[in-house]
Amino acid sequence: MIVPFRATGYPFTPNWLASYPQLCTPFRATGTPFTANWVPISRTSGTTLAVRASVKNLLLFALLTLCSLTSRAQPTDGRPPLWLFGNRAGLDFSAPGPPLLLEGSSMNTVEGSAVACDPATGRLLFYTDGQRVWGADHRPMPNGRGLYGSQNSAQSALVVRRPGQDSLWYVFTTDFQGGNQGLRYSVVSTARRGGLGDVIEKNTLVFAPVAEKLTAVRHANGRDVWVVAHRWQSTDYLSVLVTADGVQSPPVFSSAGTALVGPGRQAIGYLRASPDGRHLAAALWRDANKFEVLDFDPATGAVFGRVTLAPYNRAYGVEFSADGSKLYGTCQDTATNRGVVWQFDLRPGPDSAPDGQYNNVVGHSAAKELGALLRGPDGRLYVARHGGRKLAVISTPNAAGEACGYVDDGVELGKGSSRLGLPNGW
Repeated sequence: MIVPFRATGYPFTPNWLASYPQLCTPFRATGTPFTANWVPISRTSGTTLAVRASVKNLLLFALLTLCSLTSRAQPTDGRPPLWLFGNRAGLDFSAPGPPLLLEGSSMNTVEGSAVACDPATGRLLFYTDGQRVWGADHRPMPNGRGLYGSQNSAQSALVVRRPGQDSLWYVFTTDFQGGNQGLRYSVVSTARRGGLGDVIEKNTLVFAPVAEKLTAVRHANGRDVWVVAHRWQSTDYLSVLVTADGVQSPPVFSSAGTALVGPGRQAIGYLRASPDGRHLAAALWRDANKFEVLDFDPATGAVFGRVTLAPYNRAYGVEFSADGSKLYGTCQDTATNRGVVWQFDLRPGPDSAPDGQYNNVVGHSAAKELGALLRGPDGRLYVARHGGRKLAVISTPNAAGEACGYVDDGVELGKGSSRLGLPNGW
């Protein structure tokens, strides 16, 4: 089976290729066809990756990948069952079936937010827009104002529980469009005020300036956490290690990304990690108008092996399917000026799209702008529709092409409304 490699920029060198070269399958974006059994790749030489994989090997690879994903399930503090976002919108994934409305939110944020729930019980602990922190009673914590994030930053906040400390949580924040406040963290103790919590440390600088991209990946040891951001005016990704001893310094810098320079709007767009923690995907808004996919080493925090997918007008949200085989991104269609969802099939094989396309528009929205994508606890993907009272839903995101089941009017939000953001899960 000969498959085209369609991409620009550095060659894609996924970590699993090093372990299973005989099973390797190409990444799919745009470019020239290739054929080979195994071509070693230099991360900087620009050599094109090429493989020929049999159907038997592809099926074996899929089985190994499934086992890997099952054994690498992420903890619930990274993907909480309660979502609070947008203009007082909320969803509850605690029970089986479709999510239920979650009312009572005090938050009205244009873009980013993050939620902390008890990993054992799923109980709401607190939530934030990167500027304020509200407790489970939906009131601002006494010291919960004045964080240096911005509700106009795509990923304004990210919450990470301190390893080994059930009641201590870090709230990492990013400034608006590469602003001077950069990447900072505050500390919330949920043991304060009878469990309602309070901010006990505020706005400690990690690095400045950074773009609006912010995600986390579980360390290879299964305990610690890497917080990953993108340096502003640079090609560097930076990975910050969080351990039982706190936030470690200095960050690990990797010159692997697109240079984010120029107007502040170049800082806009989401960053997500794959379910197995071995890949990153970034959306680069105007004027870059593209996505990039990279490798990540959860043992060292290093980022490498970029593949660029372009052009995609106003690329903003990005998310992986639960099995890691598909990548989804939100953009704006230049012909209709409406939001669209693209699917990129990362593993060519017998279950690929029947028309042979590896990048497909799988969703057309009535909304002018689509924002964040987020994989729910139910495995479905949810899509923010700016200004509406519904989220779009991708029902079976592991499936190729239109079989993924995009529904534009997917989930009602009751009295709340969607804006550009969804909670920053990892």
